[in-house]
Amino acid sequence: MDPEFRGDLDHHDGTSDATPGGYVEKRRPGELGFALFLTGASLFLLYSAYGISGFDALSAPGAIPMATTLVMVIAAAVVVLRTARLPKVTTETISKDILPGTVILFVGFLIVFGLLLQPLGFVLTAALFLIITIKVLAKRGWGYTLTVALGSLVVIWIVFRVVFTVLLPAGILPEAEFIQYFRNLMSAGAS
Repeated sequence: MDPEFRGDLDHHDGTSDATPGGYVEKRRPGELGFALFLTGASLFLLYSAYGISGFDALSAPGAIPMATTLVMVIAAAVVVLRTARLPKVTTETISKDILPGTVILFVGFLIVFGLLLQPLGFVLTAALFLIITIKVLAKRGWGYTLTVALGSLVVIWIVFRVVFTVLLPAGILPEAEFIQYFRNLMSAGAS
């Protein structure tokens, strides 16, 4: 495959640039910054592993975590050095090609989902999340959005709460009372 082939002129043909055969010997926007971030995170983990028991002996509790994170630091440093030597790709920008607005918006949605999960509970938070995200992504009418979002939520809730009996944050919705009500209906119908 020709390494310069990108599909159409702005190379947004639906394929991933992360597949083998992406840019050969070039550095995409944000690549060096991400490599530096990984190096910093690896250094932090090495410091944390050292805090377990120091480096007293090879049999010390922190020896394996320290060895593992040292390998991470070395590998990340090699990636930084190799990446820094590459010439930049001039046809891409971070905001258009690497981290577009939709991705940033959804990161925000996920953060809000995490913050609302405990006070509102799973059902209400997931309903809000699904309705908003399906409306944003599908760009369809409210009927379609509500049908898909609430239908998906019912399936998710039945699978996790009823089938697998996973305890989900209840929040302000009296979920346990609903479950007991339906159990009473089922038991009354069985007798």
